[in-house]
Amino acid sequence: MAASWDDDELFEALREVFRAAEDAPPNVVDAGKKVFDLHEPDAELAQLSYDSLASAGPAAGVRGDTATVRALTFSSAHVTVELEFTSDAVLGQVVPPRYPAITVQLSGGTDTVLPADEIGCFSIRPIPAMTFRLRCENDGPTVLTEWVVP
Repeated sequence: MAASWDDDELFEALREVFRAAEDAPPNVVDAGKKVFDLHEPDAELAQLSYDSLASAGPAAGVRGDTATVRALTFSSAHVTVELEFTSDAVLGQVVPPRYPAITVQLSGGTDTVLPADEIGCFSIRPIPAMTFRLRCENDGPTVLTEWVVP
């Protein structure tokens, strides 16, 4: 910082600061917008209650054996959503099976509706390349899972 600044130097330095603030990285701007775009005050959140990676603990992988399946469970007051990641798909089940379709919402803003069978099973192929969440809708409350990082 200069010992003494004239007004022109000070104003130019301030302009540079404001220009830099306007040039936020696009992913930061997108994430900020999504916070408001995806806010659904009436939806019930199914929180992550089990993650096989977290439950494996610090000794996981010490023996050189790697699991090929990652399991996640999301729970809410009305629904449990179970997911298993295999090598080429995410296999899921909604319990109780009262949702005829499950919507996969990608963090990029794209939605895909998938059919669920009579026991609540569905599959996501291919595995999403970006963060996603599931939306379960029927005549009852809408349920959203937390965001999943593949």
